[in-house]
Formats: sequence, C-alpha cells, structure tokens
Amino acid sequence: MSNFKASFHKLTHWEHWPSYMFYLPNIPYSFYLALKAKNPVFFTATNPGIKNSGDGMESKYETIQMIPKIYRPKTVFVKVNADFKEIIQKIKSEKIEYPLIAKPDVGFRGILVQKIASENELKKYVESTPIDIIIQEFISYPKECGIFYYRLPYEKYGTITSITLKRFLTVIGDGNKTLSELIKADERAIIYFDILQKIHANNLNSIPKNEVEITLTVIGNHSKGTEFIDGNHLINQQLTEVIDNISLQIDGWFYGRLDIKYESMEKLLKGENFTILEINGIISEPTHIYDASKNSYFDAVKSIGKHWGIIYQIATVNHTQQKTPYAKTIPFCKEMIALRKYAKKLNTLRLQ
Repeated sequence: MSNFKASFHKLTHWEHWPSYMFYLPNIPYSFYLALKAKNPVFFTATNPGIKNSGDGMESKYETIQMIPKIYRPKTVFVKVNADFKEIIQKIKSEKIEYPLIAKPDVGFRGILVQKIASENELKKYVESTPIDIIIQEFISYPKECGIFYYRLPYEKYGTITSITLKRFLTVIGDGNKTLSELIKADERAIIYFDILQKIHANNLNSIPKNEVEITLTVIGNHSKGTEFIDGNHLINQQLTEVIDNISLQIDGWFYGRLDIKYESMEKLLKGENFTILEINGIISEPTHIYDASKNSYFDAVKSIGKHWGIIYQIATVNHTQQKTPYAKTIPFCKEMIALRKYAKKLNTLRLQ
C-alpha cells in the first residue's frame, strides 16, 4: 500500500516526473539553436574553464578548486581503491572533522551523497563505492540555496535568473508513532522511504517525543527529499553584486548554478558567512521551477528553453570572439553514452 501511495503521488505531482518530460518539448528549439550555431554541440563552449562546459562528466573536485578558497569547503580527492590509511591521512592533513560529506567525484542527481559520522562509516562507504570520490567538510550553516547565474563574456556584470531555497525533509513526533510510521504517514517523506530507511536504519523503531521535529536528511538534493522553494522574490542588485564578484574570480565560468550554504539571507547579501558547496555548468537547472505552488509544468518547460537560449548566446560569443573551440561531436556523443552507463552504475550501487 505504501509503494502504491508513493507511486500515485509521483504520478499526480509533475515536479516528480522524469527529467526527460521537461526536455523533450524543448528538442525542436535545441535543433534550431544548433542550426543557428552551425554545430550540434555548440553548448560545449559556454564555460571554457570546465570540461565540456559542465556536461555532467566533469570532476567535482576540479570545479571546486575553481572557487576562491575563502568560499569553498575543505575537500580531498580519493581515487578508487585508494589505501584507507592514506585517505585518513589526507583528511587529517586538511583538518576535516566528523561529520563529513562523501560523494562521487563525478556526481549525478545527488546519488550516493552521504553524511558520514565516523571513521567506521567512512570505511564502509569507501568499500561499497568503487569509484573516485571526494570527501568534504560538513558545512554547518543552517540554510541552503541554489543560485542560477549567467554573465556574458564581455560583461563585468551578470544576471541571477533563479534562486531556490531548500527545505530539508522533516517529520514531527507525536509520542506514539515510530519514526518509520511517521515517515510512512507523511505525504512527501513516504516517496523517499527506500532512501530514508537506510539513513535511519538504527532509529526506525524509535518513538520521537511529542512535537519534536526530526530532520530526515541534510543533503540538499531533490532526490533525497529536499523541497525546492521558489525564492526569485529575493533576487536584487545587492545579491547580484555579491555573485558578480565571485564570478569574476572564477576563470572560464559564465553560466550555471552555485549551491550555497549560508547563515542568513541578511549575511549572504553582505557577502558574509556562506560557503559554495559546488559549481554546476550547462547541465544544471534553475531548480526554482520545481516549486509547484508557484510554477506550472509549462512554466518549467518554458524556463528550461529560455536558459538554452542563454547558453546559445554565451557559447557563440565565446566561440567567435574568444576563439573557444566547440567539442568534437563524435567524442562528445561517446562521452554522453558513458555518462548514461555511469549513471546506471551509481543507481546500482545506491540500491545495494
């Protein structure tokens, strides 16, 4: 019954539909842009500083290093099959403490991003994740958002097109139900029950006290149950200037989303007390569109098309004026096939 309830909710709420539902309607427009650019992979010239402009196969570790040091989390790269003692030594040398975050170096929709509480947990994660990973310090700021930004290569000032505020998934105890029962009774939490029962395996049968709020996940991904809230009303000149300043310090990045943890919006507007968790390129989305209380499915499709137009504008300027080469079509297509295989591998590891 629970599985049926979750499946029915996904079917009747468009924000949970598969990603291709948002991109298929834009295919004719993407063909038109490719014809205008006279190249089917013109978009690969958008962000010259990132491999293929951030098509999904870029190293997160490498893109994080592009962020000014003052704004980025402490991060170490871990090669697959690395000696665990060496991993611990790397963590200590960077002064990364528990809890920490472990995630694939080549990420895909938040799969296998995990908060790690101890060395034993980290060992289990490394042993069960046979791919290159990164380990980051856990940023304890209470709020998280995604800011979508672009800047034309010949301009010093850019534009914020989207702000997504993130509300972590929670349930509230009633003094009677177990954590498992609370999750199953919650319309949103039940959708992610398979993930949550792994995260809270040791506490599913515990009974939270009455009116005690339990945060079920602190990973700001839609795939982990985090609710995306349209925060576009917060876009203003002051915040744009903060992001402009950061953008000008990131060589070769003109388009994409910054995922940020911050203390308060007041501090963020002053450029204080925040950390950029990662930079995303052309594959990233203006995730405010998934707030169904303020947007429709057609609004979401239209917004994605609008952003493809921005990609075209930046990429063609980079190509014609900055002589940024487009990727070669056949190797790029092979890489996209490899990305699909890699995504399947991540999903397989997630289900183990």
